[in-house]
Amino acid sequence: MTPSWLTGSMVALVTPFYGGKVDEKALKRLVDRQVEAGTSAIVAAGTTGEAATLTEDEHIGVIESCVKAAEGRLKIVGGVGANVTRDAVTLAERCEAIGADGLMATTGYYNKPNRAGLVAHYTALGEATDLPVIVYNVPGRTVTDLSESLVAELSQLPTMVALKDASGELDRVARHRLECAEGFVLLSGEDMTAVGFNAMGGKGCISVSANVAPEHCARLQRACAEGDYTEALKIQDQLAPLHDAMFADASPGPAKYALSKLGLIEESLRLPLTPCGEKARLMVDEALAGLDLH
Repeated sequence: MTPSWLTGSMVALVTPFYGGKVDEKALKRLVDRQVEAGTSAIVAAGTTGEAATLTEDEHIGVIESCVKAAEGRLKIVGGVGANVTRDAVTLAERCEAIGADGLMATTGYYNKPNRAGLVAHYTALGEATDLPVIVYNVPGRTVTDLSESLVAELSQLPTMVALKDASGELDRVARHRLECAEGFVLLSGEDMTAVGFNAMGGKGCISVSANVAPEHCARLQRACAEGDYTEALKIQDQLAPLHDAMFADASPGPAKYALSKLGLIEESLRLPLTPCGEKARLMVDEALAGLDLH
């Protein structure tokens, strides 16, 4: 059964570092800020959380720290992206053991699996845990694109309850609604198209921009849920410069720069990711000023 909390503004949380290690104090600050802003769920140790640069213990430690900091005030979804299914299964099992509320799973990136391999990957995840799983389609990162018919097939698996779609193709929302299992939730993975995504039947967004402007993102999602698209578009226009800035350089570089400007974290990334360049910094500065964030 699809959990009722799987809606609204969710954040793909950055992982703060200090001195080369995960900054636990900063992580708690970020979680508290999301709670106060009205965010419905945190996705921890996902792409924006630099999961590919974390050791397995660090990966699980980030998710566990979020669970402890949240204290049940909002839901914590653990990223279980891996290019080997056994590693994804191990992460899923460990996420369940530490009290995560759900999982988000990319395709087996780099390997470019065929359809049978993708079905087997998500089937194995579903059999490893009772936690609800968000299927994550992000072809720009994984190269592998989940077709509408494949998503429909995956939606029939008992624990596959939602799709985070970062393809940016809004026409897919209509097809997914027609073809997927009843109750299967559609979530945007692209901030700039979140309003249109909801208008076509989506239920929320897993957002990068919500790291920086969580209250704005939460208000936008509430407006969509209430059918007030005039208000939603107004907020979307305010957020548009921030959305553009977040991907003006390799993510999460711009998000971490913005959060450092707000005094919340150190601007530290793990190689091969580096701090964003001057163009992105100027775009972030302008976006923060436009939103009156300081």
